[in-house]
Amino acid sequence: MKNHRPDWGSYFMEIAHIVSMRSTCLRRNVGAVIVKDKRILSTGYNGAPSGLKHCLEVSCLRERLGIAPGERHELCRGLHAEQNAIIQAAYHGVSIDGAHLYCTHLPCSICIKMLINAGIREVYYEDGYPDELSLSLIEESDIVLKRIERIKTKSPSARRTPPASKDSTKRKTGSRST
Repeated sequence: MKNHRPDWGSYFMEIAHIVSMRSTCLRRNVGAVIVKDKRILSTGYNGAPSGLKHCLEVSCLRERLGIAPGERHELCRGLHAEQNAIIQAAYHGVSIDGAHLYCTHLPCSICIKMLINAGIREVYYEDGYPDELSLSLIEESDIVLKRIERIKTKSPSARRTPPASKDSTKRKTGSRST
């Protein structure tokens, strides 16, 4: 009998996509899921801080100023999905040390610095992000970075994550083991 269940990586990435549907960003919908021992610890999506107006209501400052993606992160009223996932874990007293992050996009350099200090061991992502510093910081850190190609099918249960190739997987000597 054929197993139609998605592997764990595909499962958590699909959840990240569902989380991204809550995004209020006008430029990019991003979802993040923090997982440890196959258990979801926290989720986050990009949008304004709690209680503040969303870009959907007041427009995008970055668009008005003509700021390119990957630049001047501080000129945005929203938080990134990864930041919100870390904040939610902290707010609820959940340690994410040693956990893995599944994110619809490669985290920016600000988020990578936060993930390093939060103790995230592995980052799985699908879509790239134009931030060269992010990749440089990951290379210097103990974080293992893996790109997951999303396989589009008519049936969500038929999606599978293909085996990672050598170019899409970074393993470092001395990196933390899971």
